[in-house]
Amino acid sequence: MTLDTITRTASRTAQLLLLRAIAVYTVIGLAAGLFYREFTKANGYPEGLMGQLGLAHTHILTLGLIVLLIVLALEKVFTLSASRLFRWFFWIYNAGVALTAAMLVWHGMLQVQDLESSKMIAGIAGVGHMLVGAGLVLLLLSLRTAIRRA
Repeated sequence: MTLDTITRTASRTAQLLLLRAIAVYTVIGLAAGLFYREFTKANGYPEGLMGQLGLAHTHILTLGLIVLLIVLALEKVFTLSASRLFRWFFWIYNAGVALTAAMLVWHGMLQVQDLESSKMIAGIAGVGHMLVGAGLVLLLLSLRTAIRRA
């Protein structure tokens, strides 16, 4: 087995991992939109009034589906997975997206039910956003390494 074969196999594995994550985010993002519509309707939340729950749908689809589709294309072109930072990017970024989305849903459900939120929710959401930011920095560093290697 040559180094080129190993690199191609690792890239294929990374591409499949990204594709699975994209599929999961697509299902969760669409489900979040459905949940938003039905939960607000069931609780008599005024239609058209924006809240945190409505943002979960768009955040999940944008950060999970669209961003990872772009990363998949970058992986295909630059083999980002050859960098050790890529694995760190993937897990830190996805932890951040999951945490951010979970806090949006939690805070949004409290808003719809006209219940008071806590600073803890905002703090945890902030950690989620920081993880997303750290993941994006790792992605850029992986991309820089890949471009220099090419």
